[in-house]
Amino acid sequence: MSQDQEKFDVISVGDIVTDAFIKLLDDQAHVSKNEDGKWLSMPFGQKIPFDHAVIIEAVGNAPNAAVSFARLGLNSGLIANVGGDMHGRDMITALHGNKVDSRYVHINPKQNSNYHYVLWYKEERTILIKHEEYDYHWPHLRPKEIPKWIYFSSISKNALEMHDDIAEWLLKNPEVNLAFQPGTFQIEAGTERLKKLYEVTKVLILNREEAVKLSKGSYDNINELFDKLHRLGPKVVVITDGPDGAYASDGQDRFKMPPYPDPKPPLERTGAGDAFSAAFVAALIKGSNIEGALQWAPINSMSVVQKVGAQEGLLSESQLSAYLERAPKWYKPEKF
Repeated sequence: MSQDQEKFDVISVGDIVTDAFIKLLDDQAHVSKNEDGKWLSMPFGQKIPFDHAVIIEAVGNAPNAAVSFARLGLNSGLIANVGGDMHGRDMITALHGNKVDSRYVHINPKQNSNYHYVLWYKEERTILIKHEEYDYHWPHLRPKEIPKWIYFSSISKNALEMHDDIAEWLLKNPEVNLAFQPGTFQIEAGTERLKKLYEVTKVLILNREEAVKLSKGSYDNINELFDKLHRLGPKVVVITDGPDGAYASDGQDRFKMPPYPDPKPPLERTGAGDAFSAAFVAALIKGSNIEGALQWAPINSMSVVQKVGAQEGLLSESQLSAYLERAPKWYKPEKF
């Protein structure tokens, strides 16, 4: 979006990273399971062959959403931090290539950019992460740059005070809606510490495990999870549930949505949740109701897992509409 264009539809906020995907050979690793979950295992102290590597710039929960918003025809911007290195420059270039406005991507000249390694084994991935310690600040948005929506997602623990800044800014700009897709640190920070942010949230999006951790409700009682999460302040709550689909509530009506059928087995699952969340919010920005948003979201997610990385499979509005026209009759939200 150029400086003289209309105001932003949505600005995404969160960390940005370069992902280096390393495709492991099926016979060079294995997955085991114990009471602590699933574990990826490889021989120790040896040279292990791999299939190939793929480098993908400008990813992360918020950048993935920003690209999806742009792909769906919205004026999309990003607030993030990069280092003064080559990876930072490449990420800004990648954002421009995806029509995401980067004017509020802050360059930290003396620091490195976030760079993660993704161990890609079969259709799943294990990510080795390291967040650089930036000095996070909420930027001054001029009146003509104030967006209709803010989409806030995963960010470093060093940005804790910025959560308060965002909450206060939203109180001063009540015409702006907040969609919050909390990351690991934000969930661990707890609802009391981020109380002000939850109180000004329009749409809260979590997976079922995150909903249980955040609300301290019962995994087996979806209505209890909704009740507890609504009490925090969000007007709309969305809970995704993997192959079992997703649920959404506006405080009055509650819906269950099945997943869109995969055309073939998933290639790699990175970014599926971001694709779902961004399409859901994009539908609301474009004037849809919750039921319509629930029909968009799983289609975007389905498409992403058919490609490598979180962005290649993101759909345009025309592509998404074409999938929806071909959807089976049972692909619709149902009240419960």
